[in-house]
Amino acid sequence: MADSSFDIVSKLDRQEVDNAVNQAVKEVGQRYDFRNTGASITLSGDEIVMSANAEERVLAVLDVLQSKLIRRGISLKALEVGDPKQSGKEVRLAAGLKEGISTEDAKKISKLIRDEGPKGVKAQIQGDELRVSSKSRDDLQAVIALLKGKDLDVALQFINYR
Repeated sequence: MADSSFDIVSKLDRQEVDNAVNQAVKEVGQRYDFRNTGASITLSGDEIVMSANAEERVLAVLDVLQSKLIRRGISLKALEVGDPKQSGKEVRLAAGLKEGISTEDAKKISKLIRDEGPKGVKAQIQGDELRVSSKSRDDLQAVIALLKGKDLDVALQFINYR
């Protein structure tokens, strides 16, 4: 019998991110506490830039954005938030979107599977994803449960389970 396998990836659904940003823009434009604060959100490529006239306001805009992302099923681990920076009369906050599993994180996950996972499970690093294979499908299910139980720095998805 051939080995069963699945892939571990860290991908973002761009359409859902775009929808979440658009919903946050709409809410920021309608809420009374954001009136006359110059609060705005823009998405350009892999970066979301929020701005307002005070640091508290820009953090409130970030909170609105995070709630919209969660509601859309996007993990906050995929968002890399910087520090608020004063830029003239407004405060800006940049948040980058993380996709793919870095080599260090892939090595950490692979070591975790080797150390704590069932015996006979192999993990191979393939670019920005990992392929986990084993003869037993139950062992693969145990690896998925193990990784979901750990608090890792990346948002993981499990695809191509066969």
